[in-house]
Amino acid sequence: MANDATPEYCTCEMLVLGCGNELFGDDGFGPAVARRLRHRADLPGTALAMDVGTAVRQVLFNVVLSPVKPRRVVVVDAVDLGRTPGEVWSVEANELPEIKCDDFSMHQLPTSNLLHELNELGGVDVTCVVGQVDGLPSEVRPGLSAPMAQAVERAVDMILRDCRPAAEPRPGRTAERSLSSL
Repeated sequence: MANDATPEYCTCEMLVLGCGNELFGDDGFGPAVARRLRHRADLPGTALAMDVGTAVRQVLFNVVLSPVKPRRVVVVDAVDLGRTPGEVWSVEANELPEIKCDDFSMHQLPTSNLLHELNELGGVDVTCVVGQVDGLPSEVRPGLSAPMAQAVERAVDMILRDCRPAAEPRPGRTAERSLSSL
């Protein structure tokens, strides 16, 4: 049961967390997706998109400790897995690349443990929507590459499809299938 101290993002049905550092090119993919989602009229009222930048751990800790939790958490982030730049797909939290554990991103421990705890112990459906970077700069260089800028709308469409029931698209309801089934 929610109380006055429960953050609003813990009480929504679907929480979308856009992760990444916009100062480093394509790493700003997650925040760009979250901002675009917030401006879409077809985002159901039961879903909430947040640009969490590089501070996702605090949000995840709050969700883990909250007496109420979203039914679904979608983490949006950039990855480099050698695929075609701008490609967008979904993965389970345990499928995130190990190399991300060494940087300052949301995949760094204990964040990846929080995702697993939410999924396995908290009963929250956790999915990650990732975009293949066209490269990451070694110094500050804001702005997405052309392939990743185009990928933002594809990621938004993927997430919005998951917000709607399969049989009858009505605002305010969430789908029973997960992003991994798309």
